[in-house]
Amino acid sequence: MKLISVGLAALTLLMTTPVHAQTPVEAHGALSISGKHVVDAHGQTTALSGVSYFWSNTDFCQSGFYNPQSVAYFAKDWNVSVVRAAMGIDGPGGYAESPAANRARVKTIVDAAIAQGIYVIIDWHSHHADKAPQAAVTFFSDMARTYGQTPNVIYEIYNEPLRDVSWPNSIKPYAETVIDAIRAMDPDNLILVGTPTWDQDVDLAAADPIKGRRNIAYTLHFYAGTHKDDIRAKARTAIAADAPLFVSEWGSVNADGNGAAVPDETRKWFQFLKANCLSNANWAVSNKAEAASIFKPGVSPTGPWIDADLTPSGLLTRDLVRNWTADCR
Repeated sequence: MKLISVGLAALTLLMTTPVHAQTPVEAHGALSISGKHVVDAHGQTTALSGVSYFWSNTDFCQSGFYNPQSVAYFAKDWNVSVVRAAMGIDGPGGYAESPAANRARVKTIVDAAIAQGIYVIIDWHSHHADKAPQAAVTFFSDMARTYGQTPNVIYEIYNEPLRDVSWPNSIKPYAETVIDAIRAMDPDNLILVGTPTWDQDVDLAAADPIKGRRNIAYTLHFYAGTHKDDIRAKARTAIAADAPLFVSEWGSVNADGNGAAVPDETRKWFQFLKANCLSNANWAVSNKAEAASIFKPGVSPTGPWIDADLTPSGLLTRDLVRNWTADCR
């Protein structure tokens, strides 16, 4: 009888002890590139989904969202698997003008993402990165030295090169220089490379890919109110050429951040992302008075947040991210 009692007590304890749900990083570990896909530590094709923070610039009035509470909110309430820290380089209060403050904001997001067990993109958020490669080399060398042993971290080395920036003559050689600097400190974490015309001309990168360097993907950006089948056609061309793509920024509105959210076209894009197993992050964690913002103007950057705090784009995005599943076979 005593043995039976002990057994029943153990069974009761087992049944009442909460089961720890694995975090995305616990489930997938270090990410890498295999062929045209992102794969996890188990060799399984994987696609992340989450959100991107707004420019980190002090003077852009959105830097207050760079706090641990916001990362915890998205990890727990939205079930995101990735966040993107968009460190603004140019403009008032950006990294070029105020490096210590912007570096600290990025590290706050990275540390919080690690604590939550999700992935984090460290984004060099500049349209002119190729003009100052040494600044990027210095920054990413520091980030790789600090976080290179952490599977959570993804490096995005050039946000949205402009239309007239040449892939073979400017973007590609810049990327190779920065990649080599990162690899001197971190041999394997995923690196994202921007493509011409605000990350739309992925077909150009696919036709002339970076060689001799591993775990590289090319960034595709879209805004559903502006970009439709024409941009998906470029993506299909790149995918057919076995180029790995990563949608590090997307919006449900127009490319200028305004206009109403377009649910039907956004869902069409998400069908495309799911069918091709493409990771993605929505723009933007912000309460700026523009349609792309997740939060309404005046909403506290530290929360707590309720449904009434979210914009139409924020509500749509939450639904898509919470229910993210991709056809990753």
